[in-house]
Amino acid sequence: MSEVKSDNKLYIDFERLDNRDLFSFKNYDTIANNLEQLGLSLSKKSNRAYLFLDDIQLVRNISGALQYLTDHYGLKFIVTGSSANYFETLFSGSLSKRKKIFELTTLDFAEFLDFKQVLHKDSNFSAKKFNEAEYERLRGYYEEYIAFGAFPEVALVSKAEAKRDIIFDILNSYIRIDIKTLADFRNPDNIEKLLRILAQRTGTKIDYMKLSKLSGMSRETVKKYLNFFTDSYLLFCLPVFSLDANREIVKAQKLYFSDNGFLSVLADSSSQTKFENAVYTQLRHFGALKYYQLKNGPKIDFILREKTQALAFEVKETPLKQEGDKLEKIASLAKIKNSRLIGRFTAANFKNYIWGGEIR
Repeated sequence: MSEVKSDNKLYIDFERLDNRDLFSFKNYDTIANNLEQLGLSLSKKSNRAYLFLDDIQLVRNISGALQYLTDHYGLKFIVTGSSANYFETLFSGSLSKRKKIFELTTLDFAEFLDFKQVLHKDSNFSAKKFNEAEYERLRGYYEEYIAFGAFPEVALVSKAEAKRDIIFDILNSYIRIDIKTLADFRNPDNIEKLLRILAQRTGTKIDYMKLSKLSGMSRETVKKYLNFFTDSYLLFCLPVFSLDANREIVKAQKLYFSDNGFLSVLADSSSQTKFENAVYTQLRHFGALKYYQLKNGPKIDFILREKTQALAFEVKETPLKQEGDKLEKIASLAKIKNSRLIGRFTAANFKNYIWGGEIR
């Protein structure tokens, strides 16, 4: 908002009930009049009005008002929301060709270091040689990234207790406001219970029958919850990679949370689980991910298709050279030439090793 040079601009936060009321009128000219009462000028053709709307998913059926105010008053909207499904529905009509959507994740590790004002060289997972000096200099920051995730406000505070308080506030707002507004789930306690169960199963295949048994909910209810959680960016389901594309649809997906901060407050996850989830959140910035597993057990944690080539990644906290050799063999079965063994604690230097903090 600060980058818009015009002074004819207004910010509205829809977490406030009185602000939602502003857009409750069926007569859209009444909405325009209310905006003018708040100081926005809609009459100056040479001074375009900019309206910033935060948490737009909390206002149902707003698309008609947006279209009318754009057409009749020349308003330009910049809106935020936390529901992928809602945005697809909102812009499915006449607004569909008049918008640009940006998906914002939590910080990647390079952005995290920028927030910490830590100088670093841009790096990536294609590094040919392990940089031990960077490992020693940045590993403390990477451990913080794994432990508490990368919500911007979380990154900016230093004390662990303050970080947890912010994460709890984000999660509580999601459960008590977003879910209540966007879905017809009646019992928020069931939601929190299921989220804790899912956090304990991070990085594993989704088994709806087992989740139903653990949660005491029906299989269809669990599935409905999971669909909502993915639509609202809380967690992601990782599909399987197969040489036969038709087989990818029928195999079980794996579960990951969108930010490690959620894991830190929802479950007492293992060190390996937190690391693997953090690597997932880092790699997703580079493109769509899948996993690979043979019937007899051997697997590859992540497969990234980057431009014209695929890359295979296996995540081990303290990897050994023979594990890198094993990964190469499994990757060759999937017809993938390039692989990387991603480590957390080891200053290793074999050919396909990369430290997790280098993924940025």
